[in-house]
Amino acid sequence: MKTLTMLVSVWLLAVSMQAQAATNVEGIRIWPAPDHTRLVLDTEGKVSHNMFALSNPSRLVIDLKNTRLKTDFDKLDLSGSPVRRIRSAPRNGTDLRVVLDLTSDIKPRSFQLDPNQQYGHRLVVDLIDESGSRLEKATKPTVTHNSAGKRDVIVVIDAGHGGEDPGATGPRGTREKDVVLKMSHTLADMINKQPGYTAKLTRTGDYYIGLRNRTILARKYSADLFVSVHADAFRTPRPKGASVFALSQRGATSETARWLAKSENRSDLIGGTGGVSLDGRDDMLAGVLLDLSMTASINASLGVGSSILGKLSGVAHLHKPGVEQAAFAVLKSPDIPSILVEAGFISNPQEERNLSTDWYRSKLSGAIMKGIDEYFQKTPPPGTLLAWQKQSRQAGGRISRYKVQRGDTLSGVARKNQTTVSELMQFNGLRDDRVMVGQTIRIPSS
Repeated sequence: MKTLTMLVSVWLLAVSMQAQAATNVEGIRIWPAPDHTRLVLDTEGKVSHNMFALSNPSRLVIDLKNTRLKTDFDKLDLSGSPVRRIRSAPRNGTDLRVVLDLTSDIKPRSFQLDPNQQYGHRLVVDLIDESGSRLEKATKPTVTHNSAGKRDVIVVIDAGHGGEDPGATGPRGTREKDVVLKMSHTLADMINKQPGYTAKLTRTGDYYIGLRNRTILARKYSADLFVSVHADAFRTPRPKGASVFALSQRGATSETARWLAKSENRSDLIGGTGGVSLDGRDDMLAGVLLDLSMTASINASLGVGSSILGKLSGVAHLHKPGVEQAAFAVLKSPDIPSILVEAGFISNPQEERNLSTDWYRSKLSGAIMKGIDEYFQKTPPPGTLLAWQKQSRQAGGRISRYKVQRGDTLSGVARKNQTTVSELMQFNGLRDDRVMVGQTIRIPSS
């Protein structure tokens, strides 16, 4: 009897110690995005887990070893996500099984994050929509009405951070991800109201997009300019002022090497629509083409960055007088001029208060818009309304039109009208010297 009592005591002690060692799930958050949904479980410590997906009906099962639930899944707002319901139950006495009932099949991906200033240990589960049914489709460049078919300049605005990544946090708790999203919406509205421009946003809500995916979106939108909006921070509250960054040469070199190393990049075009494919090129030629494209992109980035910085100097304090250069991942498009704007230091109490107000964000957005317009009025992309307007001004508004006849060539049309092929191509936004019967060619006055 004594022996039995001792065995029971040892068993109870073992169960008690095992229960004490269990990791608690203390919270849950969800971040729906157009192409994926991120589910985050807050845990006391690292958890051992495995998961598997099921079909008919669509479900995702997550088994967490030696884990107990200390939060209520029912209170989570699942709207906008592919998750219909979250169920949970103990398993094997010590484990926890979590089941996500889904609206459609997804590809799951999971990883764990260590504690940071805002959160503790986290288990992150990404539900990836491979079908693309929920992905916002990148639209083709829009065309301004009554512009003789001339397209708009496409400016892609990228609000930094988002979702589980709050970015920097100010002394009063202002989060960078919230400030830059509001400012990006304001800037996009201003751009869309400007004739000859269309703005697109990489993210429209509070969710995270990978850094590479942001530049991929810019390519899908056929962007003429990529502007990433951030708010700086420092360990002391003293630094202040806005900054503008372009890609550094070190960043350009590493990106060129990455493009050459990855075979899937070879089929991409550099130089935008109608540009040059690297597919089938040897490494030396592909490297030269990439270097030329990257150099032109950086020079354009420095040009538009300088124009923006000049306008920002009239409404805000500048942290540095010139455009800085760094190897930020979002600036590494080889054929899209890309800049990163630090709207100010959110770690500075005064700038945190300013950035929290609509009026200050509007002032900054207006200055950025003026800088963008100043640059593109001087160097408009071929085929845009701005390019057509510039050519019209240079021609003094005296433009004649010629309808291409059978047997005509662009060089022949140029000779008849005492102009050059290159001038006709630039004036009409043509990428080559081919013309079609019935096509109308605008002829600038000599």
